[in-house]
Amino acid sequence: MAKFQGVDYYNMDSLLSEDEIMVRNTVRDFVDDQVIPVIEKHNREGRFPAHLVRPMADLGLFGATLPAKYGCAELNNVAYGLMMQELERGDSGIRSFASVQSSLVMYPLFTFGSEEQKDFWLPRLASAEKIGCFGLTEPDFGSNPGGLITKAEEKDGGYLLNGAKMWITNGTIADVAVVWAKLDGEIRGFLVERGTDGYSAPEMHGKHSLRASITSELVFEDCWIPATNILPLSKGLKSPLMCLSQARYGIAWGALGAAMACYDAALTYAISRVQFDKPIAAYQMTQEKLVHMVTEITKGQLLCLQLGRLKDQNKAKFTHISMAKRNNVHHALEIARIAREILGANGILDEYPVMRHAANLESVKTYEGTHEMHTLIIGEDITGFPAFN
Repeated sequence: MAKFQGVDYYNMDSLLSEDEIMVRNTVRDFVDDQVIPVIEKHNREGRFPAHLVRPMADLGLFGATLPAKYGCAELNNVAYGLMMQELERGDSGIRSFASVQSSLVMYPLFTFGSEEQKDFWLPRLASAEKIGCFGLTEPDFGSNPGGLITKAEEKDGGYLLNGAKMWITNGTIADVAVVWAKLDGEIRGFLVERGTDGYSAPEMHGKHSLRASITSELVFEDCWIPATNILPLSKGLKSPLMCLSQARYGIAWGALGAAMACYDAALTYAISRVQFDKPIAAYQMTQEKLVHMVTEITKGQLLCLQLGRLKDQNKAKFTHISMAKRNNVHHALEIARIAREILGANGILDEYPVMRHAANLESVKTYEGTHEMHTLIIGEDITGFPAFN
């Protein structure tokens, strides 16, 4: 199989450092060598390729921006984004695993955890000795996370947890769940460990999207959590939303990877597919589609690169992240659909990655804030008027 050469119409590489390019190329090779050869089989079978987790840890993919003292790579945010881009070029489920481990488990531990919690969990999560998940969304509360009803009650030197979470990536295999619940009416974060009495994490089945990813429910029935397992610095809805901003940043880059995979497949196919005595790439309508695809990818790359630079300067706002997530996922899904048109009937075969990416992106467009919610987040920022109700 030919190595992926990248999509770089505007010479984006000239804006990257040598270290950023090296990180990107290392993950690109990993995806080419270890993800692409197995992902269609796992997608077909609805099974997560768990054998890839340790190699991902060995590459420093988990908690990549966190300090080296915890066993993390301590990279900048652009390098991390490029990692997510390449992982999602392989599959959204692979990038989702890394996003959850890094942005939704390690980040809240680092930001809201005690020194003891950080010293114990972060090195183990970085090395994939332990796997984590993030429990915020509930069966009845998705876009309105502040309405969550999972409740913690202080009792016997700890907390009694009751409630349920849904759509939880990695939940069934997680050793620890970062769970958000109301304690005396205020949202706080708790660490719920596998094997805790009253805690279960059944896997959800029947998905047409993210089939190579584990999606679970989390159920808490009089689940007793020791006092040492509350995240002491977590306070209010802002805490889980800060975590979501970290994850959305990675998604914005990841969507570019899926778009690149679809564009590359469509371009290669159009050049080699002959109809009416010439390649379909020689026809005006096909060229219009390809030009639209590469233009939107290029715009998304510029959006993400500036966002990453702002993030490294601590100047990125959550509304900036919303714009990148909203734009890039929307256009990645559009690009996947156009690629399917170019491939014709062959576009539905898993000999090509297009239909798998299209199905995955349907979920990516919805999770971590729907397209509509990000529209309203940006709308409030630019007008001053909240229009959520």
